Amino acid sequence: MDFSEIFRLSLRSIKRNKTRSALTMLGIIIGVASVILLVSLGQGLQKYITGQFEQLGTNLIIVMPGKVGLGEGFGHGPPNFAGSKLTLKHVSDLARLGGAIEDAAAGNEIPAAIKYKGKSKYTTVAGITANYGKIRNIEVAKGRGINVSDVELDRKVALLGKGIAETLFGQSEALGKEVTIGKEKLKIVGVLKQLGSGGIGFDMDNFVAVPITVGQSISGSKNLMAITIKVKSKEEISSAINATKKYLSSQLEEDDYSVLDQANLLSTITQILGVLTAALGGIAAISLVVGGVGIMNIMLVTVTERTKEIGLRKAVGAKPKDILIQFVIEAVVLSLLGGIIGIIIGAGGSFIMSKVFPASVSFWSVSLAFGVSALVGIVFGVAPALKASRLNPIDALRYE
Repeated sequence: MDFSEIFRLSLRSIKRNKTRSALTMLGIIIGVASVILLVSLGQGLQKYITGQFEQLGTNLIIVMPGKVGLGEGFGHGPPNFAGSKLTLKHVSDLARLGGAIEDAAAGNEIPAAIKYKGKSKYTTVAGITANYGKIRNIEVAKGRGINVSDVELDRKVALLGKGIAETLFGQSEALGKEVTIGKEKLKIVGVLKQLGSGGIGFDMDNFVAVPITVGQSISGSKNLMAITIKVKSKEEISSAINATKKYLSSQLEEDDYSVLDQANLLSTITQILGVLTAALGGIAAISLVVGGVGIMNIMLVTVTERTKEIGLRKAVGAKPKDILIQFVIEAVVLSLLGGIIGIIIGAGGSFIMSKVFPASVSFWSVSLAFGVSALVGIVFGVAPALKASRLNPIDALRYE
């Protein structure tokens, strides 16, 4: 038989059973859409974080507790915040090193609820040193920032992100009001400009900054989550890293800290997010396998239903390979149609999500999902096709 004729017969069979064909494609549609959605979320997050790092500038280095990264050997991984041995003494010593280092600041993040007259918002409370805002380009819209005397005298003051201020006070003036965080009552001394995300930390529009000493009191820990060091110029980053490592090696064990510049930190986060994206894509791909099994099951049922038709076609001259090709084509067409619909749903869903969450559809994820859907059709269509091609024409014609 001519291939075009076999193809037309396959399409006619699919059209004849529209409901069954749609249900057969459903597993592939869900699988392809899931792969594209999850991969686009992972990639969108990577692009978003990269953009935020670029906004922060390239003349910062970060000291984090523990051995950070995806390197070989035991101990590499995420920061060891719980076991941090970084202290305020290290911050002041680093700030005084001079040379390539211009300044150093500390910041701790504590999840906590902020309350005001019956209103409550669960957010991030950041304990910061007085120079943290200058190093991280955090600007105050109203009032003032955290100053040196606030830290030294352990003053119970707070600086609100724009989003938190609007949540708690609406259009009313926030300055001078008193809020409660944990057991501490804090006076609001400033409201920040709208900033968005800080790249490696909290959402700057929905956080509360307090003096680092007050933050330590709220968290119950004297140790720091990170030290940010400002370098005089981009060209001196290597020199600043060496000076920082030399100082910290005299104070701590090698496994107690990691010194990362923006490129190192971004590379580490990108690697971690890449692994996460691949894992999410792999989990979603399982539904493609389920969809393939569904195709195989339906096609096996179809072979049984069309036994007499197959016997008749063989009796009038159709060869086993013609029957084999027809059933494989049916499975592949169903899989590809499901893949196309899944791509449309996945890309459309990613576009909608990108309005509220970073999402980016990549060509490779669409190509991979489409290619896998075609492969699923071939692999899972072969078994039913072989069964159909091997039917004895006499037995098939007798089948009721």
